[in-house]
Amino acid sequence: MRALDVATKALARRDFSERGLRERLAQAGVDPAESDRVVERLRYEGVLDESRFATNRANTLAGRGKGDAAIRFDLEAQGLPGEVIEAALAELEPERVRAERILIRRGVSPATARLLAGRGFDPEVVEAAIASSPAAALG
Repeated sequence: MRALDVATKALARRDFSERGLRERLAQAGVDPAESDRVVERLRYEGVLDESRFATNRANTLAGRGKGDAAIRFDLEAQGLPGEVIEAALAELEPERVRAERILIRRGVSPATARLLAGRGFDPEVVEAAIASSPAAALG
């Protein structure tokens, strides 16, 4: 079964969302009906798991200093359903804690605030993290 071979080789390299795996199969010229059968089989066997994919992807992006909005955007682009995205976000360390860690490392400055905003951190979270920073109390 060619489609299964393509799918398992792709999944051996990295995890995929269902949409991502279907796109990979389409790139390989796999018939959509065959793609549906393979995706269903891999989902049934637990090899393809959107919740696991979302959690792992969210953790990876959070580890790269991304805020919740950027992570949500990425997961939506992967074709994941809203409830799966929200569950993955709920498992992350709070956004404010992640923002505070970046502030400690980079220092409290307008440039750091812009960086956090650009990485998808909620403006209120950025403001609260800056206000609670020990460096802000000194300045």
